[in-house]
Amino acid sequence: MLTKLQQLYDAKDLEALDALAVPTFREINRSNSFKSALMLSANNIKHLSKIATLDAECIILNLEDGVAQEEKPFALVLCAIFLTQLKKCDKKLVVRVNALDNGGYEEITYLNQFMPDAIRVPKIRNAKEVRDVLALLHDAVELHLSIETAESWHKLSTLGVSPRVKAFYFGILDLFADMKLPQSLINLENPTMHYMLSHFLITTKAMGIKPVSFVFQEFKDEETFMRWLELERSMGYDAKGCLSPNQVKLVNRVFVDKEAEIKRAKVIVKLFEMHQEEGITGFVDEEYGFIDEPIYKGALALLKESPS
Repeated sequence: MLTKLQQLYDAKDLEALDALAVPTFREINRSNSFKSALMLSANNIKHLSKIATLDAECIILNLEDGVAQEEKPFALVLCAIFLTQLKKCDKKLVVRVNALDNGGYEEITYLNQFMPDAIRVPKIRNAKEVRDVLALLHDAVELHLSIETAESWHKLSTLGVSPRVKAFYFGILDLFADMKLPQSLINLENPTMHYMLSHFLITTKAMGIKPVSFVFQEFKDEETFMRWLELERSMGYDAKGCLSPNQVKLVNRVFVDKEAEIKRAKVIVKLFEMHQEEGITGFVDEEYGFIDEPIYKGALALLKESPS
């Protein structure tokens, strides 16, 4: 039975789509201060078209889980097309490719032409694989890793082989499956979960890498999600994977650092006004990402609410 995407496109259509994905230079968003990382399936045009309006500070363009095998070629090309349309973006655009032994290397080679802000590699296993990816990856693009295999957990402290490795994501479901642990252990009271969250956080932070806590699958259960957020914040986390816009809003609210937000707003105002004097009202800052007039006005509003 053909999928909806296959009904829309045949091989010639895929070739025509690929022609729209013109290699482009993007201004890389190097900010890693994001709190919410929202997963979007790269084969969903409706969702991709909303990127600019989403509250999430990091968008994971997903080519792996949730994208059927027969739809992956279309998802890859659609991902590339949207990257060409978003040459500047205040959100960090990260592409989660497939596992390295399931087309990941080939996808990275293709995506190098379109310069996502970062590539996220799932099911990484060891430092050799990390070095292999770095040797292939465009020098300007960051590398993020999903820690979701028993081997990567065991060798966690060895995976930060380069300053280009910027973030680790805690892939709890696949990790537990690989360790042959029941998913029933993933609950708020389980001391194993507390240990794993602590170990992941401290080990990752010690390497100067950003730890992103696991995706909570029951996205309609916001009460339990909030309890996880409160626990993770108390441990020292400041970022979490999300599956829905409502989860994004909760993460942004719970993980906010008021002092840091005020400091950020002051810098944005200063930078914008300096550029504005030169007739520039839209630019990319290496630390704070894309800044334009709406972002400037938002920073002014925050400072007005929180005078210091």
